[in-house]
Amino acid sequence: MSLEVHGRTLLVHHWDTDGICSARLLLEHLSDWSVENRTPRIGNYFLTEGELVDFSGYDSIIIADMALPVENVLRLAKGSEVTIFDHHIQPPIGSVNQHNPITKGAKPDDYPSASWVVSEHLGLETNLYTLLGMVGDREHRIKENERFWPIISEFCLENDMEFDDMLRMAELLDSNYKIGDKRAVEWAPRLLLESEGPSGILENTEWDRNVFLLEEEMERLLNVPFEDVMGVMLKRISTPYNIISAVTRRLAWDSGRSVIVVNTGFFKDSDQLYARSPDRDMKALILRGVELGFKAGGKKDVIGAIVPKEETEGFLKVVSEYLGYPKTP
Repeated sequence: MSLEVHGRTLLVHHWDTDGICSARLLLEHLSDWSVENRTPRIGNYFLTEGELVDFSGYDSIIIADMALPVENVLRLAKGSEVTIFDHHIQPPIGSVNQHNPITKGAKPDDYPSASWVVSEHLGLETNLYTLLGMVGDREHRIKENERFWPIISEFCLENDMEFDDMLRMAELLDSNYKIGDKRAVEWAPRLLLESEGPSGILENTEWDRNVFLLEEEMERLLNVPFEDVMGVMLKRISTPYNIISAVTRRLAWDSGRSVIVVNTGFFKDSDQLYARSPDRDMKALILRGVELGFKAGGKKDVIGAIVPKEETEGFLKVVSEYLGYPKTP
């Protein structure tokens, strides 16, 4: 299938490896058009009023790898033709071109990345950026995917690469958002268009320096003591870096337990809350967060939310009871 745009076109994408790779694939497909690409303020899973105003002047808007709030999408759709490529939990939005198989009931394992949704829609052959989006989102866990792990393994073999090379590329791309460099995130898809495959990522010295700084911070945060709440691992951290997702992922995958991480150091008036679980579907919890008025989103096994500081403990109780033992509905 093709993707058509008209007039002034804006591509809004997530700041992580999957979002960057999805943007790169879309920019290549739309190379005959002048397309601007932007990412929301790093850490926000919604558009601010200023961003909504700035984006309102475009004729076509593409949203990649971001389950923006429905009200944000509908606001953009008032004056623009909106197209979505995503794999997060998201309700159907009838007034836009929504390409999100999860919304239609597809299994998350069949769509491990937005880059795959983009590639499938555009009919692209297997390529580095489609697969790198998956590795960025799933890391080592992509090996458990019976459909895609053989594809990744074969691609690595044919291109004289190791899987660790792909993990390293994702780490380097993610370093831009983790240190809060929004400009670097927005420039990254353009660099990938110009680069010579893996070397353009692996040999980027600036991203390498980012990773060094982040590794030191990760080590510090992982050593922060955790609390045990109803069988759930709860860790409270304070960092200006946007690495709460990485901290949560590391703790959850290393321990095999449900994990909640709260970061009080990223926003002035709000806290970041992330949670992962090996056995609880997060959809109901995400919907509950939205019902409570928080900016919440995620996938089957993860929720991310931005919560006003004065309401953090209340929502933390909701999350703990949902994930903890005994299980509650």
